[in-house]
Amino acid sequence: MPRPENKRIVHVPPLFTEFKPLGVSDKSLENLIVSLDEYEAIRLADYVGLSHEVAAEEMNISRSTFSRLIERARKKMADFLVQGRAISIDGGSVHFKNNIIKCESCGNMFVIKIEQDIPECPKCHSTHLTNMAGRFGHGKCCIDIK
Repeated sequence: MPRPENKRIVHVPPLFTEFKPLGVSDKSLENLIVSLDEYEAIRLADYVGLSHEVAAEEMNISRSTFSRLIERARKKMADFLVQGRAISIDGGSVHFKNNIIKCESCGNMFVIKIEQDIPECPKCHSTHLTNMAGRFGHGKCCIDIK
C-alpha cells in the first residue's frame, strides 16, 4: 500500500486561475489543469529562482518529488504555449501558508497569514472582501500547518 501523500505548502494562492490564447473561443480550446502544487513549483523555481532543494523545503516535500512536480508543470506550460491550449489552476493536495485578501470596493490587495481574520479593508474600511484561498476551498484546514 503506498504511503499517503503529504500536503504540499503553497505560500499564497494564485491571483489568476485561467489563461487562454487571445482571440480563440473557449469552446474550441482543450483545457489543461495545472494543480496548485505545480503552480507553486513553477513560482518557486522559475519566478523566484530557488534551487530544487530549497524549493522542496519550502513546499515540505523531498527534492526528488519536487523535481517530478516541476517537470510535469513545465510540460504543461510548454503544451499551453506551443499548442495554444487553455490552462486552469486548481486542485492538488495543498495547504496555504498565507492568504491574499482583495477588497472589492477599492481594489486593494494584501497578504495576511492564513490564520488571521481581517474584518475590513485597511485602506477603505469596506467589509466587501474576497478571500483568495477561499476560492479553492481553503481556509480553516490550512491553519494548523507547521
